[in-house]
Amino acid sequence: MKQILQGVALFACLLSPLVTLAQVPDTQYSDSLAYITGGVGDEETAAILSEAKQWPLMLELSQIESGRGIWIFGAKIKIVNSKQKIIFDAQANGPYMLVNIDPGEYVLLASYQGVEQKRALMVRAGQAQKMTIFWK
Repeated sequence: MKQILQGVALFACLLSPLVTLAQVPDTQYSDSLAYITGGVGDEETAAILSEAKQWPLMLELSQIESGRGIWIFGAKIKIVNSKQKIIFDAQANGPYMLVNIDPGEYVLLASYQGVEQKRALMVRAGQAQKMTIFWK
């Protein structure tokens, strides 16, 4: 029994630095909408992806280069509601952005290096939505 407890304690000590490194970036706000952005490095990416299940919207941002997807940061993201009002306006600090947005129909405007993309966005209650946006 003592050996089992020692093994568990050793495992917890070895695992604790990994848990410390795998922190979700701080929650930020655009108007009243909470969001998280990041995904730079394997640990932060893993933390954001595990958190994504609890957020209504996850954006995944990349650029196609030489036939491959390359993660990007610095994309400007705006979300417009049905009344044509911008309700979200923020810059992505990594390839992932989680947004706490109410269910409904929206238009998403994503801009990167002067190229803007426009997408219809439908957020359904109780369902996590993932939208992948590629730039060429």
